Amino acid sequence: MEQGSGFSLMKYGTAASLAMVLLAYWFRSPGQSGLDDRLDTVLSSLLRAESKVGMNNARPRVAIGLGGCVDVIVDGVTLLNKIGLPPTGQPLHHDYIENADQLAQSFAYFFAPGAASERFVINDTLFSQLVEASRELPDNRWAIGGNAPVMAGRMATEGCDVLLGGSFSPDFADILSQHITVAGNVVEEPDIHLILEYPSGATWGQYTARRANRYIVHSDDHNPYLASLQDFEVKLQDFHPDLLVVGGLQMMDSFPFQRGEREALLSRLGSLLSSSSPRTGVHFEMASFVDEGLMGDLLHLVLPHADSLGMNEQELPNLLSLLRGSNITVLSDPNPRVATVLDQMRALYRLVNQRYRDANEDSDMGAYATSAKGRPLTRLHVHTLAFQAMIVTRGSQWKNTMSAVAKASLTANRHVCGSPDIDPSKARLIMDESFSVSSKEGSQRIPLEETRPVSCWHEEDYEICVAPVLVCTEVYQTAGGGDNISAAGLVLQI
Repeated sequence: MEQGSGFSLMKYGTAASLAMVLLAYWFRSPGQSGLDDRLDTVLSSLLRAESKVGMNNARPRVAIGLGGCVDVIVDGVTLLNKIGLPPTGQPLHHDYIENADQLAQSFAYFFAPGAASERFVINDTLFSQLVEASRELPDNRWAIGGNAPVMAGRMATEGCDVLLGGSFSPDFADILSQHITVAGNVVEEPDIHLILEYPSGATWGQYTARRANRYIVHSDDHNPYLASLQDFEVKLQDFHPDLLVVGGLQMMDSFPFQRGEREALLSRLGSLLSSSSPRTGVHFEMASFVDEGLMGDLLHLVLPHADSLGMNEQELPNLLSLLRGSNITVLSDPNPRVATVLDQMRALYRLVNQRYRDANEDSDMGAYATSAKGRPLTRLHVHTLAFQAMIVTRGSQWKNTMSAVAKASLTANRHVCGSPDIDPSKARLIMDESFSVSSKEGSQRIPLEETRPVSCWHEEDYEICVAPVLVCTEVYQTAGGGDNISAAGLVLQI
């Protein structure tokens, strides 16, 4: 976590990245491919796009909740070998983990395609065994974790003043940025999340990971109950944020609440969001959800109050499927084409806004009458391994879309490689040299231009921007990638 001015740090990172581009150019061996020139040009062009707009003199005020944890980051295969868990012959999806066999089946299910996933471990003995084994691994790392703290850290680094709703131990609260104010209880035993990372090409028995990613397990006591909500609500009244961000609600997924308990918590959160100023943007960060009851509650009680949504390539089709009245999609293509994602984004944008219109036209909404009016969706950001894509309603409060998408793309590399400086020798482009704007026959194709890699165009009442990602080839950490990317994209738009 940075302790001083994060904005000056990122300016340094940008300058250092440009220096690396120049060094790579001068010291390239004669036999190297022209692909290196292309990568260097894309990088320098993205850096220019990012730097076209900056922060104003006043630091934006961002309130982010809810929850937090200690992340224990380990190599996933090494941990499973450590506890003597052999590869399963039957990869299976489980909504939650009850025993070691289910852990092996669930890990294998997501490991081979390289899809991110997160599961609640209902077996306390198994989870304690995993934590103890993780502590004994020589290369384990500990960090402040959870959607809200990770996004808060990124936004503080990028130049924001942040109110963070979360419960932390005194030791971890002390290492947060000086630009982060915590609203929440102090806990002696924070929730722990185990991050089972794996690189592209990693093997576990007969399984080989198609891309680098992570499998997360947790057994939380505090986060499912939104323990910091009351204090966050009180301090929010005097904070007057420019942006209110909500994430971490996947900790409620498959948790054994008492009847009506979860709905009451989400109703209270929905009331908080609905009472926010119309001038305050509200962003909801999606996550890995498999509990259809929880997703139904989120659709009725939380999402209607957000005018911005962020998600990855797994979470997009999952949410879209539910809005269309179908079941949850547990596993989707981890490397989708641009056209596929854009079609899904358009459909999601239209469905969410149709629900908003219906809610405001129909006065008889039953039990959800007071919570369904909400806000129209005016911003949608989807982050994938290969590219960033954003839809923003024209004339809405969200500004600088082109620069924001470029910043999100660069942040993907910075986070995964573990450095604010982007080294082109440790990156590659996997986005196609041109892409179709839709899967419909006869749709326009847009080439990836090295000197103008961010493509933007208008459709209906919105603008779409797409940018390639310089995919990190020497992975330091994938966990927290989506949170860092979403936070960085938001910073330039508030």
